[in-house]
Amino acid sequence: MVLTAEMREQFLAEPHVGALSVVERPDRAPLVVPIWYQYTPGGDLWIRATPGARKARAIEAVGRFTLMAQRISPTVRYVSVEGPVTGTGPSTDDRTREMVSRYLPPEKVAPFLDFERTHIGEHIVISMRPQHWLSSDLGPV
Repeated sequence: MVLTAEMREQFLAEPHVGALSVVERPDRAPLVVPIWYQYTPGGDLWIRATPGARKARAIEAVGRFTLMAQRISPTVRYVSVEGPVTGTGPSTDDRTREMVSRYLPPEKVAPFLDFERTHIGEHIVISMRPQHWLSSDLGPV
């Protein structure tokens, strides 16, 4: 089944773990990594990364990336978006809490934030404007 624009945007707004893809080198296939992301229908999609991470360096170099989200139940469905970077900047406490709260149950948020602050450190936010969409619902498993 082909997804309408509203269906694909709503699906992308759900908290799936995304697969980020970005061209890192012209002589290699794209770098693909799992990542948490945030999206509100009609807006930009954003991710967080540590400054200097491979994905962050590659995105900065090419100025765009792709993100694919999928599920396998109750039907096999995916949405893939690709587009240009619209902004990069430091992550704020509010952005960090928003992202972590999207993926973790409430009782796990504070411990994760403490762990990130003490063991991982600074993050940046990279925003992307979805320009090209691929999506489908392939039916029951």
